[in-house]
Amino acid sequence: MGKFIKLKKGFTINLAGKAAPKVVEPEQPETFVIKPADFHGIYLPKVVIKEGDSVKAGTALFHDKKHENILFTSPVSGEIVEVKRGEKRKLLEIKILADKKVEFELFPKFSVSDIANLPVQEIKNQILKSGIWPSIVQRPYGVVADPTTTPKAIHISAFDTHPLAPDYNVLFKGQDQAFQVGVDVLKKLTSGAVHVNTHSTSEVSTVFSQVKGVEVNKFSGQHPAGCVGVQIHHIDPINKGDVVWTITPLGVIQIGKLFSQGIYDASKLVAIAGSEVKNPQYYKTYTGASVKKFLENNLNNDHVRVISGNPLTGTAIGKDGHLGFFDQQVSVIPEGDYYEFVGWITPGARKLSFHRSIGLFSFLSPNKERVVDTNTHGEPRAFVQTGIFEQVTPMDILPTHLLKSILAEDIDEMEALGIYEVIEEDLALCEFVDVSKHKVQEILREGLDLVQNS
Repeated sequence: MGKFIKLKKGFTINLAGKAAPKVVEPEQPETFVIKPADFHGIYLPKVVIKEGDSVKAGTALFHDKKHENILFTSPVSGEIVEVKRGEKRKLLEIKILADKKVEFELFPKFSVSDIANLPVQEIKNQILKSGIWPSIVQRPYGVVADPTTTPKAIHISAFDTHPLAPDYNVLFKGQDQAFQVGVDVLKKLTSGAVHVNTHSTSEVSTVFSQVKGVEVNKFSGQHPAGCVGVQIHHIDPINKGDVVWTITPLGVIQIGKLFSQGIYDASKLVAIAGSEVKNPQYYKTYTGASVKKFLENNLNNDHVRVISGNPLTGTAIGKDGHLGFFDQQVSVIPEGDYYEFVGWITPGARKLSFHRSIGLFSFLSPNKERVVDTNTHGEPRAFVQTGIFEQVTPMDILPTHLLKSILAEDIDEMEALGIYEVIEEDLALCEFVDVSKHKVQEILREGLDLVQNS
């Protein structure tokens, strides 16, 4: 039996423009991109293809020089049209001009009984060669999992509480069998349990509610209840020396299809959402897709910020950008590049804020969907210790003191204050509520890199 955990801290950012439960299969985007920046923990990517090469879905594009067996592969078939590099020849992205019909590299297929008898190393080799391995993220540090380690547990968050989050009942409808096979494979890779963490109040998809051989835990509460780091903290906290793996439901399904069908299927549903989208809905595409065709004639105005992912933790990509590796959501919100005279102190019915002195009326109608732009309503200033971070972090850590220890580069203090338990998404709300306008997520990543490399 799993656990039931009720979280009392947090804050749900209820934005207008959630995707309607309608799935569209548009014309295939012309280009797809894989970016090393989507993956933390890569030492030095080494490209193994060149411009003009033809590839299939599952063909290796690059690998990490530190772990040469971890391959990053193409999500579609087509032609390599650009290997883009930056300063000092740093690899920025690899762009593929896609075929109209996807062709696949073929990998061995296995029955359910075969999987039960497969050696662990053979399972790892199959996932590594296919390019699905980077979907497995290792805690602490939030990096691509080290295939030479054995995690004490594997955690899968089966719901999302980020702003404009897609509905998992839509994203993974009909994927019950592939998810079960993926879970059966993952169980072979850990010495502990595979945890599937669901929401206690919303309708849980049969993909998660009927899966066998896992610990099903239930969570209730506001965001960040859907963040897997928060879930791990309340189920089995990470201490120094512990290794825990996490993976998204899509990653589990891809592993299931790899072993049952012998292909790397990078297809996914993507929610195009936000207040500036005319028809927020779901589109069928592949990892790394260009978002241009999803947004054409579908925006209320042109002065917008297009984000791959959610507004809290996503990456601005522009209207001609490409979907991030882990993202199943594109958020489009108004650009906030304007000056508002003493706007930070003026209460208003339209403002959404955790602080009652600013967003007073948002507390009177908490379920109202609001239009929020990118304006921070202030500039960076001295670190003000208000205790507000602790009110939105449902974990037994002290975010304010942790961030100060990172700024001071005090590794011992970071360890004592719980840096092993968090990555950017776990403290993203702190950045939203911060009156000092600090880039909390950037600071935390600097601390994680410093501890990992020390």
